[in-house]
Amino acid sequence: MTPQQTLKQINELTEALVGLSLSNEQNFPSTHGNPNAAFEISVSTAAGMSVALKNVAYRDIYVELEKARCFNIKMLDGALISLRYRFRAGAICEHSLSYFPSPDLGHFQNEPEVYLQDEIYADVIARNIVPFPVRFDFSDDPKKFVNVHHPYSHLTLGQYENCRIPVCSPLGPLAFGGFILRNFYNTAFRKYSEKIPASALAFASTITINERMIPHVVCGV
Repeated sequence: MTPQQTLKQINELTEALVGLSLSNEQNFPSTHGNPNAAFEISVSTAAGMSVALKNVAYRDIYVELEKARCFNIKMLDGALISLRYRFRAGAICEHSLSYFPSPDLGHFQNEPEVYLQDEIYADVIARNIVPFPVRFDFSDDPKKFVNVHHPYSHLTLGQYENCRIPVCSPLGPLAFGGFILRNFYNTAFRKYSEKIPASALAFASTITINERMIPHVVCGV
């Protein structure tokens, strides 16, 4: 995938979620640099993302990100979706794709009957749900790479420092959006699946033979 194709997918994902009334706040992407040289796609508030790496309570991280409007998409249940891509000479060299659910779902879970008619809430009204962040990271830096232990592309769940589940390749915006919708908003995903954009475009594989031998994530698109 090229920088231009990646940017197009972010816009398509944002427009689809707004059009389906699954998002009520959003920041369209901003770009820096030259697509044929050093190029970054993020949002104008991206500097605030550094709080996500601090050793502080998740609630504090979420509050800071929301306050700084450091997100591409804010879902109706308060979850924040953030996408940042960097390219070098037209090839992807880094990305950070994050899903930060609201740490407080009590107002949904205490009065579930109020939200049962709205598909966006159907998957968050159960009292046994524990919100946790999800992040897909990629870096082509060989100094950061450690076979199996620190894959080029990996999935981190719940902010665990050493949770790095290998991913077969960098993840495109529509593939990431589909992953979030399918797994955390499945009721809405099934209802609107024909209106949620998808793409056959994909980044090149980066997973190693050893990483394929342990549980890992395979991305079709």
